Amino acid sequence: MIIAIDGPAASGKGTLARRLAGHLGYAYLDSGALYRAVGLQVLNAGEDPGDEAAAIRAAANLQQDLLDDPAIRGETPGKAASRVAVIPGVRQHLLAFQQNFAALPPDGAPGAVIDGRDIGTIVCPDADLKIFVTASAETRAKRRTAELLARGETADLAKTLADITARDARDRSRKTAPLKRAEDAYLLDTTNLDIDGVFLEALALVESAKAGRE
Repeated sequence: MIIAIDGPAASGKGTLARRLAGHLGYAYLDSGALYRAVGLQVLNAGEDPGDEAAAIRAAANLQQDLLDDPAIRGETPGKAASRVAVIPGVRQHLLAFQQNFAALPPDGAPGAVIDGRDIGTIVCPDADLKIFVTASAETRAKRRTAELLARGETADLAKTLADITARDARDRSRKTAPLKRAEDAYLLDTTNLDIDGVFLEALALVESAKAGRE
């Protein structure tokens, strides 16, 4: 079973996807981590994330262990990820990575949960369940600020809100695989929900989808 979870930055999709995967015993893939890892590889090589050739080279030779490196969660790799993500060649390499993960979940897992921005529309258009997670920009900015502060990084709410708004615009307007809700995706607005409430709503959707497959 494949569960595709999409949504804008700081909507809570990653937290939800990890919790669902753990509860169900499914494999989990954070597609955003792939782009962050590519961005970090480019930076570590002393190159510009906006350099198409450098970014494609990094994507083609992505080091799997980088996905678990805490360094990719920093603000700088995040910005680099947004830049490499608009490069078609990078997306082509990482698309194959994600589709292979969905087709053959690691360790014989009975299913996969993948979160990102184009999972339900481009990566896994035939996913058994698609959920589009969203929240107001203000709520997402508060979450991201709290997340950064919890990691010991400096963060300013107004700046974070501006960054999220700008990123939303880039993600929705890019020519290749823009952020958008798949026509058959369930909309899950987390603005006024805590993680337990979000999880319970999503789990009900999963159980309904599983019943429909039987």
